[in-house]
Amino acid sequence: MSERQTNERVRLWLERSGAGFRLRDAATGELVRGEDARIRVIKVAGVSYRLDALQDDAFAAGRRLALVAEPSNEHDPNAIGVWDERRRVQAGYVPAEIARELDADDWQAVSLWESFEDGRRGGLRVLLAPRDAWIGLPRA
Repeated sequence: MSERQTNERVRLWLERSGAGFRLRDAATGELVRGEDARIRVIKVAGVSYRLDALQDDAFAAGRRLALVAEPSNEHDPNAIGVWDERRRVQAGYVPAEIARELDADDWQAVSLWESFEDGRRGGLRVLLAPRDAWIGLPRA
């Protein structure tokens, strides 16, 4: 990673690609891969338990989401729930191995890609970026 990447605010554009979006660095125009150390791209865990909730358009690709820490979660005190932006409906969780490393208050989330089975949403990939990152969302 270059010194420029570590010192500057992350600035990303979401660019349509298939069933979702890919990321482009707003400063350089270069594609940003999910392995980029400045961000995380995750597959939301536990969506199979919330398939009806996942159908809500609030989880469509390109939508902002809320990350909600659950320190009193009896199964995992590091659990971070992935909710729609208004915190009405939960899609699932940040995978446990990643949630252990994150403070939900320091990150923002955007739905990047959705998979469909039989015409219904069956999976969700989410961009996690630092809270101060600028993310250019597509226009509705």
